Amino acid sequence: MVSSNHLAARRGKRSQQVVAPKVTSFSTNVASYDRQDPFLAVNTLMKLLTSLPYRGYKLSSEEHALSLYLLSIIEPFIGSTPSERRTILTRQPTEILDTIVFHVEDKPDLLALGLSCRRLHDVIFPRHFDYRIVRAKPSSLRVWHYLRTHPILARHVRILEVLDERAVVGEVLPPGIQNTDTDLDSTDDELTPGGLQAKHERCLISALEEMSSLRSFTWSCNHSPNGIDGVWQTLLRRCEGLKEIRVHDNLIFAGPAETGLEGANQSSSLLFPCVRSVSFSSTKHSYGTAKLPDLACIRSMLEACPNIEALNINYLAPRSQTARPSANELLLFGRWPATLPPGGYAALSSFLIAHSNIQTLHLDFRSMGIGPPLLGPNTLPHLRELKASRDLATVILSSPCDVVRPLETIKGLNLTGDPSFLTQLRRHQSTLRKVELSSWHEMEEVRHLVGTLPLLTVLDLGKRLATTQSRPSTSALPTTNALEWATLLSPLTHLTAFHGVKFFYEISNAVLSVPIERLTTADRSRVKKNEEVASVLAWKCPKLRRVDHWEELYQQGSGKRDKVVVLIREKEGVRWEVRRVKS
Repeated sequence: MVSSNHLAARRGKRSQQVVAPKVTSFSTNVASYDRQDPFLAVNTLMKLLTSLPYRGYKLSSEEHALSLYLLSIIEPFIGSTPSERRTILTRQPTEILDTIVFHVEDKPDLLALGLSCRRLHDVIFPRHFDYRIVRAKPSSLRVWHYLRTHPILARHVRILEVLDERAVVGEVLPPGIQNTDTDLDSTDDELTPGGLQAKHERCLISALEEMSSLRSFTWSCNHSPNGIDGVWQTLLRRCEGLKEIRVHDNLIFAGPAETGLEGANQSSSLLFPCVRSVSFSSTKHSYGTAKLPDLACIRSMLEACPNIEALNINYLAPRSQTARPSANELLLFGRWPATLPPGGYAALSSFLIAHSNIQTLHLDFRSMGIGPPLLGPNTLPHLRELKASRDLATVILSSPCDVVRPLETIKGLNLTGDPSFLTQLRRHQSTLRKVELSSWHEMEEVRHLVGTLPLLTVLDLGKRLATTQSRPSTSALPTTNALEWATLLSPLTHLTAFHGVKFFYEISNAVLSVPIERLTTADRSRVKKNEEVASVLAWKCPKLRRVDHWEELYQQGSGKRDKVVVLIREKEGVRWEVRRVKS
């Protein structure tokens, strides 16, 4: 007979029994582990160690050899004994490390390098990271004086932006400059007219003399009597490695006598051999605007840029001004591979014929009072993007070419007009994927465009011109014929974005967060209507994803929208949501 104590002891022993978990198997062959993969070595070693309690803390000879081999893989990366290969860089003298870091230009790369170890962190962050980008106004004397008196730190500047005195954009300065003040004493010449601005220019130029490693320079100083002439000459002498130049100033469109840049480069052999992108633009302010705008100064500045790949010249005339700068001399006698004959549109024609490698072409020509240009065969055979009026686009696309142009994008057109334009588009339907119109008139015109380009992925109709059926006062309301529009767009089986027509009713974020049962009758009607519109668009256009938001957030002429409505397809159906578009 078994006593009760004995039974209790047996039950306790049975309850203390632990079932060992299944041990994950792994290979004990050391040749199967790569010495350059420490993560696999760590994982295998962890599996080996976690299995020891269930095996009596015993290792076989093969497992012991494997553990030693895995430790030899891990130690160079996280071991207490430094690896010779891993420390060969950090053991270099500070001067060598400073020279190496000097050639790392982008701040993200500097950040990644500085976070790799404490030694590089101590070299990068006090002397390099905060000096790669400097953005300041001409009146910031403490900035220019500090960089002038610290030439080694000035050499670390890669991007310099000279802001306008009235700019609301904040300055970007190294911490050492923000907490200091200039020790420049006031002089009597500051009391004379223009003396203070002349002092600002002298300090800026003296600091610019030390920035010999600049890669990008931006001049946005419009509200100042000082032009860019002195700064430009300094850049030519000291900044041969410049790659990008951007000038936003009304004075560069003034006559040569006002800026002093005419003939400056003709008497000098200094060039910018590395500059690839140049941009000149005027501002919306009237200060510095010339009565008769001219491109002579820009032409003179471009003489120093023989290897440019991207050129942007944008003149925004004030409302009271009707004169526009003439581009004939710039196209005819600029630094181009060939000398071109003169004459109105003939200058444009000769320019396009001489530059057959152009891939992106934006033309904003007003009426010249003469006929369109006549282009010869094989003009612009590599054209990928075209922005021009309908007449100019028709002439360019109608010019014969031995190969099919890889034209992918066309912008800035008014769809209303000569139907011959659609005929020229049909010749490029195999390559065209994106069309951005400036305006349209009737749905029938859009229907013809859709039938002409069935492979479009992005279609932007722009603004609808006022008609008797569509008044401007009702243009902000969503369309009432969403089904008709969806049917019209259904031949575009690859369409992913459609803009120019509003389909969705306005609904606030507060309404979207409330269950539909608790909404008012009006809000519930709008929500259901938007759901129906989303279903119809997803049904007719299987790849359509982005359409217009109900607010007027389109920036005319820029092609940018702040918000869009995104269609999201799920198993349960289609839902829509509002998303903000990155600038």
